[in-house]
Amino acid sequence: MNIAALWINRRRLEKNRPPYGKGGVGTFWKLWQVLDLYFDFAPMEGLTDHIYRELHHRYFPGVDRYYTPFFSPTIHRSLTPRERLELPPADSIGYRLVPQILTKSPEDFLWMAEQCREQGYTVVNLNLGCPSGTVTAKGKGAGMLADPDSLDRFLDAIFSKSPLPISLKTRLGMENPEDFVKILPIFNRYPARELILHPRVRKDFYKLPVRREWLDYTLENTNIPLCYNGNITSLSEISQFSARYPQARGIMLGRGLIGDPGMLSPGGTTAASLEAFFEALLEGYLSAFGGSRNAMFRLKEHWSYLLCRFEGWEKLGKRLRKATSLEEYRAVTHEIFTSLPLAPALNPNW
Repeated sequence: MNIAALWINRRRLEKNRPPYGKGGVGTFWKLWQVLDLYFDFAPMEGLTDHIYRELHHRYFPGVDRYYTPFFSPTIHRSLTPRERLELPPADSIGYRLVPQILTKSPEDFLWMAEQCREQGYTVVNLNLGCPSGTVTAKGKGAGMLADPDSLDRFLDAIFSKSPLPISLKTRLGMENPEDFVKILPIFNRYPARELILHPRVRKDFYKLPVRREWLDYTLENTNIPLCYNGNITSLSEISQFSARYPQARGIMLGRGLIGDPGMLSPGGTTAASLEAFFEALLEGYLSAFGGSRNAMFRLKEHWSYLLCRFEGWEKLGKRLRKATSLEEYRAVTHEIFTSLPLAPALNPNW
């Protein structure tokens, strides 16, 4: 599979493609001469912050759009210092960024959408999929899917007044996937820029298999441009997906890209590029957190997805989990990068 050749095709297409939010949907590329697909990096709380996004884009170009972990606006109508770091002026960063909003209040959504507009963003995304118990208990995220009538009223309120186009990221429902038969017609009433479908219900969290049959159902019953999200972890799976679902406009990857950061890059994932990337991340987090403990804790979360990209990682992975000093962390990770061969592709154990 010649990634360099695909990258050349991608760059040619980009020259004549309008930017997302101004008549187009991002930087497309021809994948295996089958389909124009765009690739999004999913928002992952505690993982894909502004430091990670900037460095990932630098070391592993290939993602069309990055999504922010959700903003959850409040009645105080102000952004925290951390939130301001996550929402820089759109023209100050070198990659396309889509802000995601999580709320059940139309007023809070509209306020946050206006903050995004003022920062130069051209679209916002509504989170209807977060399965966290603390989120759904408040009727937010996937919790909004439990009451279709309330969801309809909410969407009517935000689509009628939003200063920016809105895309939707959703699950199938809270408990029963059959609920999506009632939910999808509600989405169809509104001019959503895009529907990002994660075909699980809330109770599935991320462990149970995705319910691909509901992707078929969605493609047959909506005209909203569709992006698929769920358990895509390799180029071969992308190829199989694009052949099976030519109607889909894009793929959103989360854990797959955390575990294989160079999957979409022309040079692929190499041990040398990974080591340079993770050293830059470490320096970034040391500076941001003011100490090694939290920096190592943050990076160990990334390693929980990355380790299975290496063959025979179990022994060194155990040492890494137990590492408590910066010197030990650096020594173990260097040994992983220099002594363990990369597997042909990510072999998820999560």
